[in-house]
Order: sequence, then structure tokens, then C-alpha cells
Amino acid sequence: MPRVASVHVCSACGHESARWSGQCAGCGEWNTLVEESREPVRGGSSVGRGGAGGRSAAAASPVALGAIAAEDQRRLSTGVGELDAVLGGGLVPGSLVLIGGAPGIGKSTLTTMALANLVAAGRRTLYVSAEESAAQIRLRAERLAQTAALQIPVIAETDLDTVCATLERERPEVCVIDSVQTLHAAELTGAPGSVGQVRAVAGAVMGLAKELGIAVLLVGHVTKEGSLAGPRVLEHLVDCVLQFEGERERTYRTVRAVKNRFGSTNEVAVFEMRDDGLVEVLDASARFVAEATRAPGSVVLCSMEGSRPLLVEVQALVARSELVPPRRVVSGLDRNRVALVLAVLGRHAGIGLGASDVFVNVVGGVRIEEPGVDLAVALAVASAARGVPLSGPGDHPLACFGELGLTGELRTVAHPDRRLGEAAKFGLETVVEPASCPTLRAALAVALGRGRTAVAA
Repeated sequence: MPRVASVHVCSACGHESARWSGQCAGCGEWNTLVEESREPVRGGSSVGRGGAGGRSAAAASPVALGAIAAEDQRRLSTGVGELDAVLGGGLVPGSLVLIGGAPGIGKSTLTTMALANLVAAGRRTLYVSAEESAAQIRLRAERLAQTAALQIPVIAETDLDTVCATLERERPEVCVIDSVQTLHAAELTGAPGSVGQVRAVAGAVMGLAKELGIAVLLVGHVTKEGSLAGPRVLEHLVDCVLQFEGERERTYRTVRAVKNRFGSTNEVAVFEMRDDGLVEVLDASARFVAEATRAPGSVVLCSMEGSRPLLVEVQALVARSELVPPRRVVSGLDRNRVALVLAVLGRHAGIGLGASDVFVNVVGGVRIEEPGVDLAVALAVASAARGVPLSGPGDHPLACFGELGLTGELRTVAHPDRRLGEAAKFGLETVVEPASCPTLRAALAVALGRGRTAVAA
């Protein structure tokens, strides 16, 4: 059998080199050469009109999409309702799901819970640990409330060939590989976690999963910026990418789908981390509304996380700055979007913050990425800057939602009726939104108690 060769390919221009060097000879970029395995060409080497190696290839016959029989995908329920919802109804046999998140966020706990439920349902499973020993996995399984967790078959192995051979022999229905960055392909000389190694490992696991119909959960690392580590091609190879978000110091965790070939990418799952594992939070709005305050700088945002309305508290703090330029600290929101809101506040509402530090935070460790958060940020910052609490009836906090335009107008966002319904469910009678307040000035007048109209949810 011919020996498998390896080449170094520039990730910027595609230039190939037999050896690694710090600078690409093709484009001059630094540190862009990555190692890839290359199978030697068997038989003839000529590639022409007759095909590879001089062989003629038969032309394929196109088929109209309407003539193709659509088969319903048989899904495997993980037993974790929130996870199944994000996946689109469960795991699809033969699919690859990449779960990324910061260390200690709960990735291994979630996958262990899913395998325990599948074992209890009589499914064949396998846990491949390339980071922890089998004894460490047992200790984590003992902390979970599920007794079936101790019945999960597990191997502690870092060699890719050994893992693939085990999968071929055991033929599990669901397999967890923790993590894809620590498996090692023997034919490559790069260290585990390098671009070439991760690409080779993911490609080999994908081919085996498709061939045997195994649903594979790949646990991945993240970079300092919070994005998935490894080559971008890793996200293109897998069928679903789940992002595990939250802060280790806080109890709430969220799982959202960044990519999903078998379902929607608009769903999000909310969990609470406890001593016995992750617990599904079926009504997260109740938790956040109960903790909301009436202090200056606090407002409740009626947001949409996929198809689910969610009420979260947005807080702001404005203080005189001793630095030039002043600080802008943002948690749970896009920093650039907050900068846009501050600019609109100064230009169209007369609230200048050029000499003040501004801190904006979404309470509970939740991250909001929709444009409807603009109005909540503007009202919270204006309330904190003026030291005036936002006015709501009784002891209930003020709720709002809306996108902010550069000319100071409020724009409608998706599903306003569902947002208003969620606010009414928790007794938030006053909701400031674009239908009643067409401009930012009008919204500030209502929120700060100078307006006479409000919207009844």
C-alpha cells in the first residue's frame, strides 16, 4: 500500500510546499502553512478529457427536485427537551454536531446527560474522552441525578485510528468525542489541535459517521474571543454547530444553534447549572423579571430568542470619567451596537456622554444579538445618566423593545404581538415600543414620566 504523504498548504493562497516554513513562498504571508495528508495518485497520472488516470467517466443524469422522494429524518431524542428543540427535534443518524464553549461551561455535563438518557432508552452509545481519564468521567457521572449515567460505555483514547476502529466494532447509535482538538492522526506530524490535525480528524470521523449512521457529538474548544477554535472548515464539515454561552460564575447557561442543516437556527435553550447537573429552565422570563429592579438604569427588554419570547433585564451605569477616551464596557451585547445607540442619544436626545464612562450589562449572563435591544439600551443609559428611574405602574418595572435608527426614529421589529403577550403574562402593563413612540424623544418622554401615553400590553 502506498505511503500516505503530507504537504503544507497555505491557508491564504493555496500554495503547496513539501516542508513547513514561516513565510509562504507564494503570497508572502506569515504562519499560514498548515499540514494536510495527501493520498498518492494510483495508476495513470494524466488528467485530461478522459478523466483522472485516462479513465473515461460516465455523465450523471440530473433529476428534477420534484421527482425526488423526500424521506422523513428519523431522529433520536436526547431526553433533554431544550437540547432537542435547538437540534430541531433530536439527533439525526449520521450527522455531526459540534458543541463549542468556554472551559467549565458545562459541555461535558450536557453530553453526559444526553448519553445517560439514551442509555436509559435502550440506545447504543459510546463516550470517547481524549482529555479526561475514565475515572474522571465516572466522578462527573456520579454527580448527576441520572442513575443511567454510570452505564455509559467509555474509552479514554487520543489516537484517531483506535477511535475509528472502536466505532466500527461497537457500531453505537450516538457517540460523543470530547474533544475534537485533542485527537491525533498518526500520519501527520503536527501537534494535536493544529489546523491540519483537526481537519484530518473531523474528515475521518465524518466519513465513518455517514457510512455507519452514527450521530456524533463533537466537543470543541473556543478562542479568547469566544469563537470556535480550529480551522473554519471544521464548521463547514459538520451538520450542526451549537454555541454554549454563559459565565462560569453565574448559574444560567444558553445553547444556541449557529448552523443547523436539519432545523432552524433561531432556537435557544436555557439551562441552570446546579450541583447535580444542568436543569432546563422552561420559563426563564419569570426568573429574570422577578430579579428586575426599579433603580435608575434598569429596564426590562421584551426580546425574541428564536421562536420564544424572553424577558431579560438590561442595566446601565453612567459615571464621570477620569480617562481620555472614557470607558465603554459592555456585557451580553454587541459593543459596536451600543456605541451606535450612544451616538444617537447624544445627537437626537441631547444626552451627551463624551466625558462619562458607560457600563451596559444584560443580567443573568444572557447574550442578546437582535436589533430590538436598541431601545432598551437607550432607555437604560438615559435613566442612569439622569438618575431618574424609568416609570412603570405599581411595583412593576418598565418594559420596552424596538430598533433605533440613525435619525432617531424607532423601527418595528419581528413578532411585536408575542413580545407584548409575554410582558402581559407577567403583569408588565407599560411597554414602550415603536407602535406608540415613533421617535426616541417620544420614548424617553414616556419612560422618564414626562409623557402622557403608554401602551397597555
